[in-house]
Amino acid sequence: MTVLSPEPIDRLHGLDALRGFALLLGVVLHAAMAYTPMPMWVVADGQTSPVAGAMFFGIHLFRMTAFFLIAGLFAHMMIGRRGVGGFLRNRLIRIAGPLAAFWAPTLAAIIAVLIWVAVINNGGTMPEGPPPPPLTVQTFPLTHLWFLWVLLILYAALLLLRAPFAVLDRNGGWGRGVDRLTGALIGFWTPVVLAAPLAVALYLTPNWISFFGIPTPDHGLVPNPAALTAFGVAFGFGALIDRRRDLLNGVRNLWAPFTVMALGAGTAAFMLSGGETPSMVPLADPQIKAGMAALYAFAVYASALAAMALALRFASGVSGVRRYLADASYWIYIVHLPLVMAGQVLMLGLDWPWFAKLAAVIAGVTVVSVFTYELLIRHSFMGRWLNGRRVPWRRPAAPVAPSAPAE
Repeated sequence: MTVLSPEPIDRLHGLDALRGFALLLGVVLHAAMAYTPMPMWVVADGQTSPVAGAMFFGIHLFRMTAFFLIAGLFAHMMIGRRGVGGFLRNRLIRIAGPLAAFWAPTLAAIIAVLIWVAVINNGGTMPEGPPPPPLTVQTFPLTHLWFLWVLLILYAALLLLRAPFAVLDRNGGWGRGVDRLTGALIGFWTPVVLAAPLAVALYLTPNWISFFGIPTPDHGLVPNPAALTAFGVAFGFGALIDRRRDLLNGVRNLWAPFTVMALGAGTAAFMLSGGETPSMVPLADPQIKAGMAALYAFAVYASALAAMALALRFASGVSGVRRYLADASYWIYIVHLPLVMAGQVLMLGLDWPWFAKLAAVIAGVTVVSVFTYELLIRHSFMGRWLNGRRVPWRRPAAPVAPSAPAE
């Protein structure tokens, strides 16, 4: 008997899982920042370890670049399926809508934890300090929801570039040329080609600290050039790959060399950034800065491509667990940051080793996030809003085939 699946026959389960995994790693990344030896987070615990710094470096190296690579592929795929109008409606509901709805309460929760930390550090009383800066284009606090704003910018860029291309490509010649060029990009050399623009952007970034890699565009409505370059190149490459989806087989088959490149370049970048004692001083020597910018940019795309290839190679099958986590990851990422910060504050007074505190924060945030997802999001209209579908509390029973009449 043939069982009809409600999923599209060309659903890319591995990439869907990787997109969710990248968001879930945000919980680990932000949780680890309180336990790094260098001051880099508003909550600084007395229990620290260089391992926490290495965790931050490794996750930050590839996570969001891989996310935007997949986002570009899925965006181009959605335009092909739904048309420009359907794409715009979907993205306004599922990207712009959550950004508008959750930004203010998330910021309020973060500010509440910041006040809590300030009171603890000041001996139980609220310290006096300068008023916050006025909201401007340069100072607007996007918080960890910055990725939604950058997605909207890249969606707009994709549609603006697509319109004149469609006019010029009426006979298909331009499209065939672009597809041939995309095919030529796939190989051992892919990370080198993609890294070139980012290397220039990082070199031109004032006061660039190599340990922090791509500067996070969480402040200001105009993303910094390095972040826009890194994520824009990944997003555009993903869109080109969707035009030649057969090339995903080539990416998948390169999982081993991409992984070796990622581990080698990532380790070298980590060690040259200070290793166990990372330097928080901006690179000043032009030659050293140029070399580090090139190495880090190469490590970024090698690791993002390795993650993509590994997902295609080992996670392309249908998995209920992976699909659940992929669906839940959006909500978990939206709510996680104030929960992580609150968990880190609660750990401050405990005489636990750093790894026990880190595990407790991650576990606690995960339990609260998944519980609220299951209770408030997955089975309600919020599930349709955030994930594009509402899962009923009880699935309808499968129809039973009528038995043959007795003779």
